[in-house]
Amino acid sequence: MTYDVITAERVRDILATRGDVVEKRLMGGLCFMVSGNMCCSVSARGGLLIRVVEETRAELLKRPHVSPMQMGGRAVKSFIRVAPEGYRTGAALRKWIERALEAVAALPAKPARRKTRAKATRSRRSK
Repeated sequence: MTYDVITAERVRDILATRGDVVEKRLMGGLCFMVSGNMCCSVSARGGLLIRVVEETRAELLKRPHVSPMQMGGRAVKSFIRVAPEGYRTGAALRKWIERALEAVAALPAKPARRKTRAKATRSRRSK
């Protein structure tokens, strides 16, 4: 099973103006990292995984088409799953992405990874 490429393109369009977004393939889905933190993901199991501020999670779970994100049989408190019906319109998708961006903004940015000495040595040798 693979992620929905149309939804991925819609998310990409919303995040296109930001310079701090990196896409990563994780567990069959496509994850959008902002400032080094997972912001949202187009899930291979369907729907979107949206990072949320934990204090708002309970209220958001009351909304239609929203369910807890489960991983290994356990609920992940910093994420929710939104079914495709919950972001059918562009405005609805934008609102979910904005919520995820607010949650990421509350987190400290992760520093850029430095190359390990072995990797740096290998890259110099190959030149």
